[in-house]
Amino acid sequence: MNPYWGKDFFGFFGTLFKRMGEWIVGMHSFSELASDELQVLILGLIAFSCSLVGAFLVLRRMTMLANSLSHTILLGIVIAFFFFSGSPDGIMDLKILTIASFLTAGMTTLLTQWLTKGFKIQEDASIGLIFSTLFALGITFVTLFTRNVHLGTEFVMGNVDVLQPSDLKLNFLLAAFNFVLLVLFYKEYLITTLDAPFSKSLGISSSWFHYLLMFQTAATAIGAFRAVGVILVLAFLVAPYLTARFFSDRLSTLLILSPCIGIGSSIIGVALSRHILSVYQAPLSTGGIVVCVLITFFLLAFLFSPKRGFVWEQIYIQLRRRRSMECS
Repeated sequence: MNPYWGKDFFGFFGTLFKRMGEWIVGMHSFSELASDELQVLILGLIAFSCSLVGAFLVLRRMTMLANSLSHTILLGIVIAFFFFSGSPDGIMDLKILTIASFLTAGMTTLLTQWLTKGFKIQEDASIGLIFSTLFALGITFVTLFTRNVHLGTEFVMGNVDVLQPSDLKLNFLLAAFNFVLLVLFYKEYLITTLDAPFSKSLGISSSWFHYLLMFQTAATAIGAFRAVGVILVLAFLVAPYLTARFFSDRLSTLLILSPCIGIGSSIIGVALSRHILSVYQAPLSTGGIVVCVLITFFLLAFLFSPKRGFVWEQIYIQLRRRRSMECS
């Protein structure tokens, strides 16, 4: 039986801390992970990966392309399902879905660059055209080929109830992959992001790191689609970094704050989902709740952060006006 069944918000954390203590002393094995714990770990890893990648996407003003990638991989998923799934319940090898998604993400990037450079179309227009076309094809194929297996709902919106230990392994590898790349190429990412002409004079290819970042974005979106779908992943990519920006301007600090905000939102989101199910018997989307928590943190930071909070800025403006009037 799930130890979190029937727990409210605070009961969830009480059980979680108790179980963590039992894990530390070796009272439980990996196979005894409860579904809520699996959701916390996977969503936390997704938030960690998305926060690291999303920071550079926002700085490079590439969030629209990231949005395009996260949506168009749906086409690859559906095509892979159509050709390789032989079971009536729609279960298939995750490796096949991953390869198909990578191919679709690569095609999205290449087609976007082809329109931008070959036909001199503005990049945002190229992204919009390719994104809408491939995503529309994906939705059409979902409607035609997967109406009996609910593939569309789960892969567009995500479903944490179908998560398996294999998803935990995949997202752990992706988180480690993104972290290692960031540590190895932090200086290169920093220079190519903030001053591309200067990086070229140093012999650092900004195009290479552009495509590497796109590869990381596609990989991260693929790891996230079973949990949060191809739509909500964009909030995981941008919201933690944008929230952290209210507290610091240093990139090194932001790369620490952003994952913390994302992981914290994931834990609170799972706890709220369990609370709503236990108290109100309403099975809401856990991924959707996590995104709502992320947006709530962003709004709170926007209003009350010490450095740039709207409320504090208004108070400071009023105080300055009073002083000026007193001096005059």
